[in-house]
Amino acid sequence: MIRSVLVANRGEIARRVMATCRRLGIETVAVHSDADADLPFVAEADRAVRLPGSTPAETYLRADLVLEAARASGADAVHPGYGFLSENADFARAVVEAGLTWIGPSPASIEAMGDKIRAKELMLDAGVPQLGRLEPAAVTAADLPVIVKASAGGGGRGMRVVRELDDLEAAVKLAADEAASAFGDPTVFVEHFFERGRHVEVQVVGTPEGVVVLGERDCSLQRRHQKVVEEAPAPGLREETWRALHEAARRAADAIDYRGAGTVEFLMDAESQEFFFLEMNTRLQVEHPVTEQVFGIDLVEAQIAVAEGLPLPDPRREPQGHAIEVRLYAEDPAADYQPQSGLLTAFDVPGADVAFTVDPGPSGLRLDAGFAAGTEVGTHYDAMLAKVIAWAPTRRQAARSLAGALRRARIHGVRTNRDQLVALLEDDAFLAGDLSTAFLGQRDWTGGHAADRDQQHLALVAAAVARAEEARTRRTVQTRIPVGWRNVASQPHVTRLEVAGTEVEVGWWSGRDGYVAVEGGVRAVDAAALGERRWRVVVEQAGVRHPIEIALDADDTVAEVDAPWGHLQARIVPRFVDPADAVASGSLLAPMPGTVVRVAVEAGARVAAGDTVLVLEAMKMQHAVAAPHDGVVAEVGVAAGQQVAAGDVLAVVESDEEQA
Repeated sequence: MIRSVLVANRGEIARRVMATCRRLGIETVAVHSDADADLPFVAEADRAVRLPGSTPAETYLRADLVLEAARASGADAVHPGYGFLSENADFARAVVEAGLTWIGPSPASIEAMGDKIRAKELMLDAGVPQLGRLEPAAVTAADLPVIVKASAGGGGRGMRVVRELDDLEAAVKLAADEAASAFGDPTVFVEHFFERGRHVEVQVVGTPEGVVVLGERDCSLQRRHQKVVEEAPAPGLREETWRALHEAARRAADAIDYRGAGTVEFLMDAESQEFFFLEMNTRLQVEHPVTEQVFGIDLVEAQIAVAEGLPLPDPRREPQGHAIEVRLYAEDPAADYQPQSGLLTAFDVPGADVAFTVDPGPSGLRLDAGFAAGTEVGTHYDAMLAKVIAWAPTRRQAARSLAGALRRARIHGVRTNRDQLVALLEDDAFLAGDLSTAFLGQRDWTGGHAADRDQQHLALVAAAVARAEEARTRRTVQTRIPVGWRNVASQPHVTRLEVAGTEVEVGWWSGRDGYVAVEGGVRAVDAAALGERRWRVVVEQAGVRHPIEIALDADDTVAEVDAPWGHLQARIVPRFVDPADAVASGSLLAPMPGTVVRVAVEAGARVAAGDTVLVLEAMKMQHAVAAPHDGVVAEVGVAAGQQVAAGDVLAVVESDEEQA
């Protein structure tokens, strides 16, 4: 019997495993890097062991440190979560050899599926349909498009789509570099890429009595080959497709005598529904909650039961209702999904009344989060903040409930993909089940559900009023004079705000009758303090009142605005710019905190617009920083291996005009 489980992971999945362990009466041990010391999963564990350092290579990928933590804490079992060491056969073998219980499949099964090249050969022998593998050096223009994949990879790391033959060599190198950083193995391979495919996967649990198939999930909505929206059951499958998928997954698991929870992934042609084996993940998937909600089974409990040699908790044999999960990322879709970092000053999803549990609760909304308000979103790990899951009797009901919960959420401090998720969930094509991996590329989703001009104006007027009221509460002199009072009212007050890179001016008057905007016939009819630097401003336009909440940061530089139609972040533009903040023309600034992994040019080199000057790594992804125009590299201020902060000057490219 397992008494104490060390969770060899972090964030949301660590909390998820610990929640089941607590329910079962099993003690938990967390391991954590220095960067993660203040995250919720550390505080929730019965014991915690520090892994010195912050990068994955220094901490969560160090099998020796994790095993030493298990010995020091008295844990008698290890759960790997997903990512990091979860599909490392050598680690699983070391756990077993140390006399601990490994909560996962056998090392042999992990080994069989861990090398994706070998796995495809095994599946061919088992009669599982699959695509052929291409050698990078043998790829021709007729083979395009192709996709480069990490052999030991997952989660979108080490993947690159290639549509031009000249780009293949660079894509292979980038994919190999990412794979080495994320998984410790630079091996990559190439296969054909479907422009309109569906990503459909089947959940299996292997037991001594046989393989239990727990339905399928659709995970087609992806960006950068990482899943964004997942759901169960997969919509629109024909009965013969459904049966063939499940049988193929069963054959795949049987072929390696699989034990425990695993997922067999398939690429499906969206029109014909012909499918091909992609890979088998010998671990829990990020999207496992949608299967839990429709089948009523705790998959972590199932993993523990298999590890202890006990019968599975009895799941439903048929799915009930529909579940949709979205991944809430700290990223800016409008800036090519650039990861974001910083202090999460607010994090609340109203109506999500359960977390990490199979029971959907009264609202049907579940929140599995790795962060909480007041925690820091760093640069060393994946950018996912949380998963929000909705269960309902029908797919449309689940999508509507989830969109509403996201729209009402208060998430402040970092930019997220929340508005994009709302737009996806309310899209007619999505609701009709017209899904493919090309969905996000078919049109511009970067703005999400962008507020129209009138809505943005209402939100910014409310922000200007909140800022003025906040200033009033902090006055120590002339406290009885109305805000914004002027002896000669010849000109309105002007508050300048920057929204998504665009500066906007809000003109307003203030007097005994309150605040009135210069444009749009908008006036504030009420302004009430909700707490420290938080305000509720009711603005009225054409007889319709709109309650809007505003949170101002401590430096009076950012206003987080939550309106009935969604969220808006505005930077308050100072009246005067500090000369010390100015940078030279042509300066390339770090778009995010990260590590310089490669400098591609030297000072004095000539570059063309779009040429890579250097490469940054942040949140397990590599990001090329390109020349903004044709010119000469006047200065390179960083070196490979150097840590940089957002806004640091990395290099300067002088344009041809500047040199003339």
